[in-house]
Parts: sequence; C-alpha cells; structure tokens
Amino acid sequence: MSDHCCHVPAPSADPRYRRILWISLAVNLAMFVVELSASAMSGSTALAADAADFAGDAANYGISLAAIAAGGRWLSRSALAKGFAMGAYGIGVLAYCASHILAGTRPEPYTMGVIGTLALAANLWVAWLLYAYREGDANMRSVWQCTRNDAIGNLAVLAAAAGVVGTGTFWPDVAVAALMASLALVSAYSVIVHARSELRLQRSQ
Repeated sequence: MSDHCCHVPAPSADPRYRRILWISLAVNLAMFVVELSASAMSGSTALAADAADFAGDAANYGISLAAIAAGGRWLSRSALAKGFAMGAYGIGVLAYCASHILAGTRPEPYTMGVIGTLALAANLWVAWLLYAYREGDANMRSVWQCTRNDAIGNLAVLAAAAGVVGTGTFWPDVAVAALMASLALVSAYSVIVHARSELRLQRSQ
C-alpha cells in the first residue's frame, strides 16, 4: 500500500492529536510514580529503567505540545531534542545495569509482574490512541516510537520477572534493562536522522 493511503493531518491542525498528547502526558506521569515506587520496593533494574522511560516520555509529550503551539521548525527541533533525550536515557540505563551487576541484588519478581502488567495496559491504550499518527512528521514519529518502545519494554519486564523466578538470579532483570536501553538507542538514531533531514529541507526552502 502507498504511504499516502491514510491522510495524517498536521498536528497543529488536529485538536484530537493535542488531546491525546495531554492524556498520554497524564498517564506517563502517573506510571512513573507507580513504577519508581515499585522499583524501590522490589529492587528491579528493569522496573527502574521503565520508570525512567515513563518520565522521559512525559517530558517528551510536554515538549511536543509546546512545539505544536510554536509550529514551524520547532516541530522538527523538538523531535531532534527528543532523539538526544532517548539516547541519553539508553546510555544511563546501561550504566545503571553495570552498577546493579556489581551489587548483585536479586529483585522481587512478583511485584515486577504485577506492575509490568499494569504498565503494559497503560501503554497499549496510549499506543492505540496514537496509532493513526505513526506516519506523520518527525515529531509525530518520535511520539509514536516512544510509546511503541514502552509497550515492548513492558513485555520484556514481564519476561524478566518470569526469568528471575525460573533462574533465581538477577541476570534476567539486568538483561531486560540492557535490552530496553539498546532499543532506546536504536530509536534515538532513527528519530535524530529523520529530524535532521526535515531541518535541512526546511533550511533549503
């Protein structure tokens, strides 16, 4: 099918998109608080990584709303900033994984499973709301990729919880956190490349 089969309206001209961003912002802030608390209780690196991701996404939704209000090149600039933020998140999580390996703390897997399921439900709902905007400009693409990555990350947290139960070690938890960080780095590269391409095109016009 052609990329133009479904028309995606410009974000500044679509009030529904702005409403979805506000909903997404609220959901991500709430889940950040929930997962951060659960991470402290369970000692899970994967939950801590997911909590940081929720915080980053909440900030990204706020940046997107501000960019929509500003319009023009700020849409692409905000996507570029979000790409660098995703990259910083990935590097930070990898560093946290290294410190967790040195500590050798085994997380509590049942808390991981319950909170991971709740987070997955929240992200699937947000992803469903944003699905129609996944092929828009760089700003829209970055928002969609963040949400998609979150849902994949939640599934990975559930797998980590099962792995901790099965192996009795912290390694599945650390491995999943590292996987989430790697996914963030790949998406960061994609978003940065697309945003820079848009900015070059805008400068040439």
